[in-house]
Amino acid sequence: MPAVTVDNPLTLPRVATPDPAVTTSRPVLTVVTAPEGFEGEGFPVRRAFAKINTKYLDPFIMMDQMGEVDYGAGEPKGTPWHPHRGFETVTYLIDGEFIHKDSHGGGGHLGGGDTQWMTAGSGILHIETPPESLVMTGGLFHGIQLWVNLPAADKMVAPRYQDIHGGHVKLLSTPDGGGILRLIAGEMGGHQGPGMTHTPITLLHATVTPGAKITIPWRQDFNALAYVLNGDGTVGSEGRPIRTGQAAVFGEGDTLTIAADAKQDSRHPNLDVIILGGQPIREPVAWYGPFVMNSHRELEQAMRDFQSGAFGHPID
Repeated sequence: MPAVTVDNPLTLPRVATPDPAVTTSRPVLTVVTAPEGFEGEGFPVRRAFAKINTKYLDPFIMMDQMGEVDYGAGEPKGTPWHPHRGFETVTYLIDGEFIHKDSHGGGGHLGGGDTQWMTAGSGILHIETPPESLVMTGGLFHGIQLWVNLPAADKMVAPRYQDIHGGHVKLLSTPDGGGILRLIAGEMGGHQGPGMTHTPITLLHATVTPGAKITIPWRQDFNALAYVLNGDGTVGSEGRPIRTGQAAVFGEGDTLTIAADAKQDSRHPNLDVIILGGQPIREPVAWYGPFVMNSHRELEQAMRDFQSGAFGHPID
């Protein structure tokens, strides 16, 4: 880990450190530890946002860290066929492989560093499974799945996919090379990530080397969250400690600061953090299982449509 990187970060375009004299560092409101559980057919997850007040999450619904797990032969697991309506799923795979298919005949293959951005919209059936080769041999599996809400006007848009190859992610560096920023979606320091979004958001994966600190610009009208995939460090200019499996919520301001401890463990030599934020939709949220709508009536309609086959049917 990570799958997409460079030997010399200073060869990358750089995101300038904002001038502290004319910018405001976002304070850390809280740091929470993600509870652990299982998803699908039994792969381990950390529920990154489960302990965060939903008022700080909008437009995000949830995020799971999948793994990190080193499977033995015969152990890799996926998810059975399941429906979605009313939001987008973003699957960012750091290590391993996944195959996905849907009831409309779409799908593809995800490898390390790849992102699958699925707009469920009006409704779709979906399945994610490890390839047969990975099941036979086992291996490392690690990634995240993020749910992004859709505004009411876009709840029933036609489903679509964006398969973002790892090589298309915008790779950036901090001025001293102490941090690599993988911009998946949104804007950062004048650079644009490849992901197209219905709701304005920024999503990136930062790797911070031991002892280094990154301070990056952040839109004032966005909320701001950080989740530690692995490593130890601090968040905010106040240096609030944070570690693997913990998430931070930032307050108002226009810069974010994250630093890596000088000493990291041997398995994960750097601090790896998912940093994300977006423009709040500020609409009612009615959420039941795989459906995210604006009212209970719309949830009931989604269930009826699913049961009547309006989402399509599993494809062998």
